Amino acid sequence: MFASLASTFLLASSLIVGVIAKPVPVSRDLGPRGSTSFNNWGGLSSFGNFDNFYGVDNFDSSVHFTQVVDTSSHLVCHTQAIEVIQQRLLVIQEMAKRIVLEQVCEVETQTVVFQQFHASLGLFQNDLHRVSGNQVGFDSSIASHFSSIVQTDGSLSTDDFGFTGLDLGSSSTVVGGSNWNVLTSPASVSAAFGAANGAVPGLH
Repeated sequence: MFASLASTFLLASSLIVGVIAKPVPVSRDLGPRGSTSFNNWGGLSSFGNFDNFYGVDNFDSSVHFTQVVDTSSHLVCHTQAIEVIQQRLLVIQEMAKRIVLEQVCEVETQTVVFQQFHASLGLFQNDLHRVSGNQVGFDSSIASHFSSIVQTDGSLSTDDFGFTGLDLGSSSTVVGGSNWNVLTSPASVSAAFGAANGAVPGLH
C-alpha cells in the first residue's frame, strides 16, 4: 500500500516540469502570533534548532509564506472510490505517528512537533474554503520526497532532504478539474464542513 502511494506521488511529481511563475507573496496570518522560541525548550537537546525550520514567529507556517505556482503543470483530479482515499490518508496519518514516536524520545518534543504538524496541515482547510488567498495546491518538490521516508529495509530514513518549512509553497502545483463554483460552493463547502464537524465527538 505504501509503495502504491509513493508511486502516485512520484507520478505526480514527474509531471512537474517547465518554467515557474514569478513569486506571488500571500499572507496566511490569521491573527496575532507570539514569538515563542522552542530552541532547547525546557532544556531538552531534542529541541535544538527547532525554530530554524519555520522561524521563531512562524510556528505553523501561516505567517511567512510565499506561494509560487508552476504554470506548466496540468494535473487534473480523477475521482476514486472514497475508501481508496481514506486508506491512503490513514497510511499518512499512521506514518506521521510512527515518525513522531520512533524518531523522537522526549514526550515534550513529541507533543510540540506533532502540534506543529497538526496546525500546519490544518491551514489547508482555509485553502479548500478559498478564503486563504492561496491557490489550492500542494508543493510538488516537497511531496517528491515521500518515497524516501522509508528505506528499502522498511526502517525510517534519517537523510536530510535539504529544505525547511520556509520553502513550503515555492513549487506549488494546482490540480484542476474540481467542481468549485464561485456562486454556490462557498455555501456548500461550509455546509460540508459543518456536517463533518458535527460528526466529530466533542466538537458539538
